[in-house]
Amino acid sequence: MASDGTASGASTEAAGAPREGTPLARALTTGLLYFFILGDVLGAGVYVLVGQVADRSGGAVWVPLAVALGLALLTASSYAELATKYPRAGGAAHYATLAYGPFTGFLAGYCMLAAGVVSVAALARGFGGDYLTAFVSLPTGLVAVLFLAALALLNARGISESTRANVLATVIEVGGLVTVIVLGAWVVLRGDGNAHALTQLGTAEHGPAAAVLSGAVLAFYSFVGFETSVNVAEETRDPRRSYPRALFGALATAGLVYVLVGLAATAAVDTDTLVASDGPLLEVVRAAGGVPLQLFSAVALVAVANGALLTGIMSSRLAYGMARDGLLPGFLARVLPGRRTPWAAITATTALALLLALTGDVSSLASTLVLLLLVVFFLVNTAVLVLRRDRVAGGHFRTPTPVAVLGAVSCVLLATQIARDVWLRGLLVLAVGLVLGAVARARRRTGGRA
Repeated sequence: MASDGTASGASTEAAGAPREGTPLARALTTGLLYFFILGDVLGAGVYVLVGQVADRSGGAVWVPLAVALGLALLTASSYAELATKYPRAGGAAHYATLAYGPFTGFLAGYCMLAAGVVSVAALARGFGGDYLTAFVSLPTGLVAVLFLAALALLNARGISESTRANVLATVIEVGGLVTVIVLGAWVVLRGDGNAHALTQLGTAEHGPAAAVLSGAVLAFYSFVGFETSVNVAEETRDPRRSYPRALFGALATAGLVYVLVGLAATAAVDTDTLVASDGPLLEVVRAAGGVPLQLFSAVALVAVANGALLTGIMSSRLAYGMARDGLLPGFLARVLPGRRTPWAAITATTALALLLALTGDVSSLASTLVLLLLVVFFLVNTAVLVLRRDRVAGGHFRTPTPVAVLGAVSCVLLATQIARDVWLRGLLVLAVGLVLGAVARARRRTGGRA
C-alpha cells in the first residue's frame, strides 16, 4: 500500500478536493476513531453469528470468518484511499457523485441510508427484547421510543461525547468476548471440549468449498460497519494520517477476536447445540459454569446500544453530507450552533428509525441490508479507479489497483450467494431509490443546489 503525495493546482472544490475549513468539529483522534470502527464492527451480531455460520460451514467456523476478514479488507482498502483523499461527510455517496455523477451518488447514499435507518430500528426493537426482559419487562414500543430519543440526544450533544461513550461500550463488548474465549479454552483444558470439530468443514448440504463461501457470506455481514467511519472523516484530526491506521488496526483486532470466539465456541460446545441456540455464546457460558447468565444479557444490551449509536451517527452524517451535496433537501445540512452537530439530519433519521421500530415492519427489510451494502461496496471499489485521474493537494493513502479490482469482484461473488426472495425485496428497495434519484436530478436541473 503506497501513499500518493502528488499535488496539483488543478484540484478544485467542485472536483471534490477537501476544504481546510468545515462547520463540523474536528474532535476525533486516531484512538477515538479506532474505537469507533472497532465498536461498530464488533456489534450485536457477534452474539448470534457463530451458530448461523456453523449451520452453513460446519464446526470449522474460524475458516469462513478468516475468509470474510480478507474480503472485508479489500473493500476497506478502497475506503481508506477515498476517505483520506476526500475527508468529507457523505462517504460513499460523495465518492460515487465525484466518480459517476449525482444520480449514482444519490443511489449509493440512499442504499447506505436505507441500511442504516433500518439497522437502527431493528436494534431499537432488539434492545427491548429478550435481553432486557432478563432485568425488567416493558412494552417494546415504549422502549424503542426512549432508546432512540436517548441516542439522538447523545448524538446531538457532540461527536466527542458520543465517541467517548463508544470507547467505554467497546471495552465492555470486547471484555465479554474475551471472557467467552477464556471460558471456551477452560472447557477444552478440563477435558470436556469438542476440539475435533475445529477441522470439520462442510455440511450435508455443502461440500468444503461451498461451505466456506456460504459461511463467509454470513461472516462478512459481521465485518461491515467499517464503512460508517468514513462519514466522520470530516470530524477527524489529520484524517489522512489517522484514518488508515484506525481502520486497519480495528479490522485486524475485530478479525482476531472473531476467529478466537469461533474457535472457543466450536471447541467448547457441540455444533448442533450452537446451531439450535439463539444465543450461542451463552452456551459457552453454560458449558463452563460459574458465570451468571445475566452478566451476558447486560453485555449484549451494551453491544446493541453501542451499535445503534454508531449507526445513528453514520446515518445522520451521511444525510448531512448528501444534503450539502444537493442530493437531499438543504435543511438537512443545518448544524446546531455551539455543538456543531447536524441536528436536522439527526432528527430526520431518528424519526424514520422510530417509525420503522413502532410499526414492526423491520424484518421484511432487514434481510435486504447486506445486498444494499454490496451495491455500495461495488460502487466504492470502482470509484477508486475512476477517481485516479483526479489529483488533490497533499498526500493520501493509495490502495494497489489489483486490490480495488478484487474488492469489486468480491462484491459480485457474495451477491451470487444472496437468496432469491432477498433479491426481489432488494430490487424493490433499489427501484424506489432510482425514482428518488431521478427526482433529485430533476431538482438540480431546475435550480437546485449544484
